[in-house]
Amino acid sequence: MVLDYKLTYPSGTATAMLINSFHTHSGAELAGKQVKCLGKYLSISFIWSCFKWFFSGIGDSCGFYFDFSPTYVGCGLICPHIVNCSVLLGAIISWGFLWPFISAHAGDWYPSGLESNNFKGLYGYKVFIAIALILGDGLYNLIKIIYISAKEMCNKSTKQSKLPIVNEVIEQRKRDDIFLKDRIPTWFAASGYVALAAISTATIPIIFPPLKWYLVLVSYIIAPALAFCNSYGTGLTDWSLSSTYGKIGLFIIASLVGSDGGVMAGLAACGVMMSIVSTAADLMQDFKTGYLTLSSAKSMFVSQLLGTAMGCVIAPLTFWMFWTAFEVGSPDGPYKAPYAVIFREMAILGIEGFSELPKHCLALCFGFFIGAVLVNLLRDVTPKEISQFIPIPMAMAVPFYIGAYFAVDMFVGTVILFIWERINQKEAEDYAGAVASGLICGDGIWTIPSAILSILRVNPPICMYFGPSLRS
Repeated sequence: MVLDYKLTYPSGTATAMLINSFHTHSGAELAGKQVKCLGKYLSISFIWSCFKWFFSGIGDSCGFYFDFSPTYVGCGLICPHIVNCSVLLGAIISWGFLWPFISAHAGDWYPSGLESNNFKGLYGYKVFIAIALILGDGLYNLIKIIYISAKEMCNKSTKQSKLPIVNEVIEQRKRDDIFLKDRIPTWFAASGYVALAAISTATIPIIFPPLKWYLVLVSYIIAPALAFCNSYGTGLTDWSLSSTYGKIGLFIIASLVGSDGGVMAGLAACGVMMSIVSTAADLMQDFKTGYLTLSSAKSMFVSQLLGTAMGCVIAPLTFWMFWTAFEVGSPDGPYKAPYAVIFREMAILGIEGFSELPKHCLALCFGFFIGAVLVNLLRDVTPKEISQFIPIPMAMAVPFYIGAYFAVDMFVGTVILFIWERINQKEAEDYAGAVASGLICGDGIWTIPSAILSILRVNPPICMYFGPSLRS
């Protein structure tokens, strides 16, 4: 993929170019200014998050009336304008028109007075319409990327270099020699995969009894082919579809196991499939970075192993901290864990079908599924001058379930970036990423002391509430 087909792997290539630029005088000087900028906005974000905490009190009504989150504003600075606008459009369609329209039919389409997280009420429409949009977008792109990958592999012209790097033969040979000198032996990769498959086949059924050993083994047999497709597609488009491959495995395993543990088996199989498929694409991105920075392939692989080993300790501890300190998964809490609910409902659909959905929900889901496919098709068949303004269904789907609040924050970020680019294009290119990273990191770092205070049962001292004025 790297040497013969010379796949781009855009994120890996961009990372390599950034690293290489640090080794020039101008690059090092710019990097120093970017670090200072990051530190500045990290401090601002951290202080703002701390300030908000003092007024959040106890109760749903406590806090600022309109709460701009530095994290989502930072995401708006990083994400392309079309993504941010698609998210806002999805929020307007769902919370501005669709949910009020469905709510007006309470008592007819679904029983009135249901709890906010009851799937037989409005909550069911929110979750399943979001699932329909995600599946429509995911399956379309899956078929599209498999087609592109197959076409490109059969086309010998893909072996011609398309990369914006030095084209001299000497430089090319130097990169190839360094990359191949520390190559990972095929026998090592194969034996490692077989060993991991054996360990997983033996241990996963103990952790998740509904997922039988032979289903785990089948997942490991199928996964390499899917991982290859995902890695190749990522090299061409920079779009990893690991979650789509995981959803396919989820539906199949859940339906095979049935009502006796099918939900747990489907979710566990989805986790196995996604971890294999996504890791393959991520590792290929890193290999591309290593190739362009004249780094050892073995060093890249060992770094991945060390990072994975650290993650096995850090990730559970982080989850435990959040689970202990906050209401993770609560529809009204700050950490809704939306995809946890969505994936669980997908597993239930694989077992029970659509019999439990509220009235007209299936028809709406089908309409939004077809709509997602058609919008994607329209993006591909129209000229780039037009397609760049057509929204992305996957981005539109997120606010359907989560809410409109973060869509506004991300749109604020994209407006700031748009104005910044018009005022000073070069400065925006150099510092927008640093500003965004600072905003995101500062807000994220505050969650640690916030979680510790919550674990110690230290509540915010003030409850600030905004409401309509009282008239006599």
